[in-house]
Amino acid sequence: MVQEQQTPQRSVEFFRAILLATAILMYLLMVAGNLVRVNDASTACPDWPTCLGQGLVVDPLRPPADLPAQINYAHRALAGLAAGLSVLGLVLSHRYRTPRLIQFALLGQVILMIAGAGIGAGWTFLEGEPAWLPIIHLGTALAALLLAVLSVMGAFSWTGMPGKSLRLAYRSPFARLSLMSLAGLALILLTGALAANTSRPPDCVSGPFCSGILPASREGWIQLGHNAVTGLESLAMGVLMVKAWRSQRSQRLILPAATFTGVLFVGQAMVGWLKVERGFPLDLIGLHAATAAAVWAAHIVWTAGAGLAGRTAEEEALESAQPVDSAQRRRDLLALTKPVIVVLLLVTTYAGMVVGGKQIPSAGLTFWTLLAGALAAGGSGAVNQYIDRDLDQRMQRTAKRPIPSGRMTPAEGLAFGVSLLGTSFFLMAGFVNLLAALLSLSGMVYYILIYSILLKKATVQNIVIGGGAGAIPPLVGWAAATNSLSIPALFLFAIIFFWTPPHFWALALVRQKDYARAGVPMLPVVRGDRATRVQIFVYTLELVGLTLLMPVFKLTGSLYLVSAVVLGGALILSAWQVLRKGGNKTAWMMYRYSSMYLALLFAALVIDVLIG
Repeated sequence: MVQEQQTPQRSVEFFRAILLATAILMYLLMVAGNLVRVNDASTACPDWPTCLGQGLVVDPLRPPADLPAQINYAHRALAGLAAGLSVLGLVLSHRYRTPRLIQFALLGQVILMIAGAGIGAGWTFLEGEPAWLPIIHLGTALAALLLAVLSVMGAFSWTGMPGKSLRLAYRSPFARLSLMSLAGLALILLTGALAANTSRPPDCVSGPFCSGILPASREGWIQLGHNAVTGLESLAMGVLMVKAWRSQRSQRLILPAATFTGVLFVGQAMVGWLKVERGFPLDLIGLHAATAAAVWAAHIVWTAGAGLAGRTAEEEALESAQPVDSAQRRRDLLALTKPVIVVLLLVTTYAGMVVGGKQIPSAGLTFWTLLAGALAAGGSGAVNQYIDRDLDQRMQRTAKRPIPSGRMTPAEGLAFGVSLLGTSFFLMAGFVNLLAALLSLSGMVYYILIYSILLKKATVQNIVIGGGAGAIPPLVGWAAATNSLSIPALFLFAIIFFWTPPHFWALALVRQKDYARAGVPMLPVVRGDRATRVQIFVYTLELVGLTLLMPVFKLTGSLYLVSAVVLGGALILSAWQVLRKGGNKTAWMMYRYSSMYLALLFAALVIDVLIG
């Protein structure tokens, strides 16, 4: 028998990329579809499949004039792109002879896309909008996104061997309850859409009951049913979170996905409540739609992961029986957040709030901004430690961290990190403002994706480029206080950006052997001590010069100027000693003082603004 040739790795990666892009488009399509419904945009484009005669391809130079038509136009364009990639994925799956699970998922996805297009056409041409039509349309979207995510997970589990079998096996109570929870979530989304599409009495909007204990209308019963399903799903979600943290501690996909789904579920409820309380503002409507699609996609990842893992009840019971030292666990969770770095970032965040608002911010705004900022910084630190777990194990300075030491599993570290990140975003978006939340999110993505994953092990400029992540907190503070950004805010960003390289290069001089052993191309490892000491001095001069420009542009007063001169002079002296003397002692002193320098400089900035 002739053995079938394995699909080349490059083709496998291309196939995975196509399916991943399709799933992302399906997610965006679901969000856009929700916005079409809530903005009453379903009839904004009277012709189909074009929109106001403008064709199937979005023309950015000739968009529809009004917002509903623009939303509908974007929805149709996303549908066309997603359908095209779905067909391409199906063709490639047959060409590469992928497992039947992937082929069936892609075939079902294409069929559902065709069905969704047909429903969309009917939606346009029917006189009036039947209450059931949006529900069926949403149902096809939920099913299509489920199959899209399932095909992606199957593709990443497939090694490229033609005909290899993939199965979904739900053999443990946790896996079966996860599957039931996914069905419950689908029911919540469908009944929620049905409730939103009917004329609800005012007392059905935010309370668990309608018109007292029992509703008095059909609409009230629909809302009550939705609330009841939501309550049961909330209970199931709580049970599953506890079970996941006991029986899935070794599962790097299931535990983080389940934990993140729980955070999204709570965030969805919070945003929905805030949306109603604040009179349905557009930003919260959009966030509610995006979160609804995200919690569905995350739950699919979790549930499909449990099915692909196929774990037995005995395996999960054995893992649940492993003892956990609660006191040590609390210390380890705190260590994952890198608390010293968190405090420093909060100082710069608060400074951005004061400088941007020109006054001490209110207690409520300060509390929510700093709490969300602390969770964002701590979550980023935890995810960074998950990514760097192998490097940390080879470095003396980091070998005793919770994950490389074995006190926590990688799955636990990642799950804890993503839970903090998700919670941070919802708190910032719900209780501060969306601009601050998006800036905070960009800082998380910058630090985790651009620095930790792409740059740290790839280039000697990792710290220089990656410094932008730590420079975002003052922008977050500025946006929190003003709900806007301006040129002076960029000075705060630039100060931290130029501060980062000399600060961390000083540490790299002390820990040079550690970085070399771990294979991290830090400047001392690649170019040697002398070049590093020169760069530390050069960047220090640039940093201090930048701080002195702020008074020149009349952005600060005399107190800040005096402080910047004194603190900057001490920093230059420290960098000069590193340059001339060398040695770990002077580098360590530079590293320690540079942290104090940044905190004191921003403190002086705050005081200067308040007394100015």
